[in-house]
Amino acid sequence: MFELAKMDFDSLMAKVEVYKVILKNTIIYREKWATEMKPGIRKVLEDFISHAGLKAEIKTQEKIENLESIVLDLGHSSSGISESMEDTDVKRTMIKSNGALIYQQLFNGKVMVMIANPNIEGYADPKAPISLEILRPEEIKAAVIIRHLETFMKNITEWEDYDDNQPSKSPIGFQPIKELTELIQ
Repeated sequence: MFELAKMDFDSLMAKVEVYKVILKNTIIYREKWATEMKPGIRKVLEDFISHAGLKAEIKTQEKIENLESIVLDLGHSSSGISESMEDTDVKRTMIKSNGALIYQQLFNGKVMVMIANPNIEGYADPKAPISLEILRPEEIKAAVIIRHLETFMKNITEWEDYDDNQPSKSPIGFQPIKELTELIQ
């Protein structure tokens, strides 16, 4: 009743082998984070800051081993907006976070790249970071980091220059054909 032939396990053993490879990759990726990725990412970000002339800081968060991150942080500044406090002449300045590009090591040694958009405290809730992609060590190259920096600069520039002339995404649902809409009007 419970007798199995060797071939009954073949498919299962193939899955076990894939699992073992994944576990081994995690160890290799974590080693490469320390020896290659972390110093390489920092170098490209440092070169960017020196060429761009931006006030920025590269922060390394190493509190939790194997969940480290490197952050290109544009820091904080006065938003230029202040709130008058009731029944006083006191005004509370709202602080602006200028945005950040984040390289976060994941539990499996891969690296998630995210953008934290600017936000103004007390003005609106900050949006969740935008996930750009998850990369293996061999996928992280200077050209890829520069592409991330370009996307980051585009996002924060659009945030700073926000107005209603920005192209908007079409809402979900029925969209009348432009030509038909013009005929009806």
